[in-house]
Amino acid sequence: MDEYLNIALPKGRLGDQSYALLKKAGLECPELEDPGRRLIFTSAENKVRYFWVKPSDVAIYVERGAADLGIVGKDILSESRPDVYELLDLGIGKCRMCVAAPKSFEDDFRGTLRVATKFTGCAKAWYGAKGRDIDIIHLNGSVEIAPILGLSDVIVDIVETGTTLRENGLVVVEEIFPISARLIANKAAYKFKEQRTRELAGRLSEVINE
Repeated sequence: MDEYLNIALPKGRLGDQSYALLKKAGLECPELEDPGRRLIFTSAENKVRYFWVKPSDVAIYVERGAADLGIVGKDILSESRPDVYELLDLGIGKCRMCVAAPKSFEDDFRGTLRVATKFTGCAKAWYGAKGRDIDIIHLNGSVEIAPILGLSDVIVDIVETGTTLRENGLVVVEEIFPISARLIANKAAYKFKEQRTRELAGRLSEVINE
């Protein structure tokens, strides 16, 4: 068993915030602070290895055992439902999964509701619990224009500040769940590296609550 802790970090702002927390928790990695084009960084002193990966891929690396731990948004966990342990809410990357629609929209519950989203699992779960008949329109980006162009009645998407919605004449009509970054663990790796993993989670918890 590799004595290093292998940690998958999401590229971008959330990854930078995540590494800042890990550094404060005592797991700094000087290589990562001057990355160039590299994607894998090792700290022999702290026995930790970091990799930058696409945010939506973090949970895959952890579930499949390529990483022991990872940091990923609750939106991705809710959408893909990977078989991992969710250890800690890091309290960063906060936003909301919401239903949004044009200001004039009112659901009369008579016909099939057309829902544009890239979060099809979250949308199906939300409306399934309500017993609402929906037509899912899977889009990979710019879902805000779907209701404007008549492609959908509503959208299900992540909302941070709401600026993009307002600029496109949309409003939040329902909040599905709050989102923040979570520390996740591979189940087998957690068994074999439980002590180190618990220590890391404990230190991160202390940093968050300072």
